Amino acid sequence: MSNNDNRKIGLFDSAMILIGGMIGSAIFSLSGVTILNAGPASIISWIIAAVVLFFYALQTAELSTIYPHSGGVFVFPEKTLGKNAKQGRLWGWISAWAYLFGNISAVTFSAMYIGIYLGVGFPALNNYQLIIGVAAVILTGVLNMIKVSSMSKVNNTITIIHVVTMGIFVVVAFFSGKWEASNFVPFFSQGTGGSWGFLSAVPVAMLAYGGIVAIAFMVGEIKNPKKTVPLAMTIAMVIVVATYLLMMISTMGLITAQYLVKNPDMTYIPVFAAAFAKLAYIPWLVKLIAITAVLGLFTTTMVCMTLTARTFQACAGSGLFPKGLAKISEKSGVPVNAQILTILICCILAAFPSLINVMVNMGALCTVIVIAIVCLSAIAARKKNPDMTDKFAAPGGNAVSVLVLIVLVACYIPSIIEGGWQLWAWTGIYYLFGMIIYCFATKKADEAGDH
Repeated sequence: MSNNDNRKIGLFDSAMILIGGMIGSAIFSLSGVTILNAGPASIISWIIAAVVLFFYALQTAELSTIYPHSGGVFVFPEKTLGKNAKQGRLWGWISAWAYLFGNISAVTFSAMYIGIYLGVGFPALNNYQLIIGVAAVILTGVLNMIKVSSMSKVNNTITIIHVVTMGIFVVVAFFSGKWEASNFVPFFSQGTGGSWGFLSAVPVAMLAYGGIVAIAFMVGEIKNPKKTVPLAMTIAMVIVVATYLLMMISTMGLITAQYLVKNPDMTYIPVFAAAFAKLAYIPWLVKLIAITAVLGLFTTTMVCMTLTARTFQACAGSGLFPKGLAKISEKSGVPVNAQILTILICCILAAFPSLINVMVNMGALCTVIVIAIVCLSAIAARKKNPDMTDKFAAPGGNAVSVLVLIVLVACYIPSIIEGGWQLWAWTGIYYLFGMIIYCFATKKADEAGDH
């Protein structure tokens, strides 16, 4: 086996990266947002989000076997959309620019809440939340500088411990005598979003499953991607959905949407809120929740930083960022310079916790933009590559791609009607900045070509 093959990872490690990337910040923080908006019906939000993201992921798996290069969020649109290479690069940039914000916001959010959960569970650390968040960014970034096969072993250990501790919380919640089935009645109208709040909660829930595409977007580091990528996605999604539903049901049996309305500070720490409200007589449980949350947040941070660096690398390889960001370490096979840039950006943002709501909402919208572009890329790729005998073909073909797009539009209609234009305005400003970078880089590349 070549040294390059030794750096690659197989099915087990791939599935564990996906599980670690998904079971993390969302269930310990964003689940509170969906409960507030949709009440018990948020369970439906999480199921819809899982189905949409799974079929989206299978499309990225198909694209990864057609174009087996890391940084797929840029590569797939670049290779498939537009009438020429220049237009394709623009589509790749639009997708990658959204993906960068979504991932950077996820890293920043997770790092912030590592500090918050440690402060909640261990009061002595309460005054060091900011320092802890920045330290978490640096530590996960450094771990991402080692070869992916070694990084995956760290992820595997943390993920296994994390799942076990989550299981302990579920068992304690169900058998505590404090869990109430009556909290689920009425099912659809408890949340602040009303009877249709579960639809507007779907984009937020989708952030929880964003890590499902990790190995498709880093396919250059996966063994036998035609088999490994889709199978690892399936295994990971089944485990994650089952875990999420158990956690959601356990939490909502202890607290309601009304509790979060009255205690808004608890919205982003719903699992702790459940323990605080009903299980405070079990002193060790709060510390367990803090440790469990930190483990999950840590793996999410690590995986998202991996994907962010690969996206910087892919864009740099196309000339949209400095070429140094595309450089791969001969020792680890990792884009070290891109990883260092990711660390710096996330450390800066982690120092501004007041921006968290804006980052979460923009991250959700950016995720939707990426999904839509990748679905269009899959449709275009099938047209350009009719012979798929040696590739993985996602079930449902173009029909599923179109259906995913329809569901995305339906889920965002409520937020648009309810005045979500501010979110779109901020996203527009972000994209304006992105287009300035794109135009400058393209002009510079064209001038270099003329010489």
